Amino acid sequence: MTNVARAFDTIVLGLGGMGSAAAFHLAARGQRVLGIEQFSPAHDKGSSHGKTRVIRQAYFENPAYVPLLLRAYELWHDLERAHDERLLFETGGLMIGSPTSAVVTGSIASARLHGLPHEILGSADIAHRFPALHPPNHQIALHETRAGYLLVERCTLAHLDRATRAGADLHFNEQVLAWEQAGDRVRVKTSRSECEAEHLVISPGPWAPAVLADLGLPLEVERQVLYWFESSRDIESFLPDRFPIYIWEKEDGTMPYGFPAIDGPDGGVKIAFHAAPVTTRCTADAVDRRVNATEIATMQAAIRGLIPALDGPCITAVTCLYTNTPDQNFVLARHPAHDRVFIACGFSGHGFKFASVIGEVLADLVTRGATRFDIGFLDPARFTGRGRA
Repeated sequence: MTNVARAFDTIVLGLGGMGSAAAFHLAARGQRVLGIEQFSPAHDKGSSHGKTRVIRQAYFENPAYVPLLLRAYELWHDLERAHDERLLFETGGLMIGSPTSAVVTGSIASARLHGLPHEILGSADIAHRFPALHPPNHQIALHETRAGYLLVERCTLAHLDRATRAGADLHFNEQVLAWEQAGDRVRVKTSRSECEAEHLVISPGPWAPAVLADLGLPLEVERQVLYWFESSRDIESFLPDRFPIYIWEKEDGTMPYGFPAIDGPDGGVKIAFHAAPVTTRCTADAVDRRVNATEIATMQAAIRGLIPALDGPCITAVTCLYTNTPDQNFVLARHPAHDRVFIACGFSGHGFKFASVIGEVLADLVTRGATRFDIGFLDPARFTGRGRA
């Protein structure tokens, strides 16, 4: 690439959940930041949309995530104060399943290891405390008071706003055509111009398999559906002051999860699968955005054993995308072949809650070369075996 027009300290490719946070944290440290996004702000083409995302601390997936989560909470609250908008709602949360299920045992292990406040509820306790929920008699739940939900688009827009206020130059509806590291500079060519920087952060969401194809990462993009159903009972029992977020591991291994009714009587109650009975592989540019009647019926049948009242019509349904790694852990590290490039991808359907702290970690790596958080288990070398340049 030649005739580079503009120079920055750091260029951020992709301004979704992670990229918007990285742009903010870098700009807040005085970096000259250029952010480039191929779509509009907080768009619905990737993984960070659909009104809400779960946030929780007793992390059944891996207790190594808990220190990151504790910092994520602090940073979300900092963002709320700076932006003067509430973004995180602590409704409490239930991790429901049999006593030997991964959701229950993993959540308990994380809570005990990190000293997180929690309690164990039996099925009768759950139904008494949350009348809309009716788990099978043999199932239990870990209840965590600090769990809740984030307003996903509002969080991304807040990070973008704060990044702009801190001096970042953010470009939307602009495609990245190529990038390369040449010596101690990284050059980027877009559909509008060429630019260069000392560092590059790549947070491509479900476009990661294509954008990072040179790494040979075993990433798979999976189509997911988010549903909002009407309830046959009074909506009051589903309102945020009475109803928690939950993840329910069924005997067949599927995991429906859901939220309070945040939009009142007309907005419905949001539910989805984390581990769905049927998965559909796709690419970010070739995904079927239509939701068919069979999918709706499957979702409603799956949740019936926990929430019988969610038997009304489906008000709306939208698709989103998971970018999965084989071990379901993220990829967050310096690029193994380019020492001026940092990558954040493969968030496997449980990443958004971390966006605030992922942005901080990326800023640490760019400005300091290291971070205080243990992210070694997120290094792509676990898949590729490739050392760093």
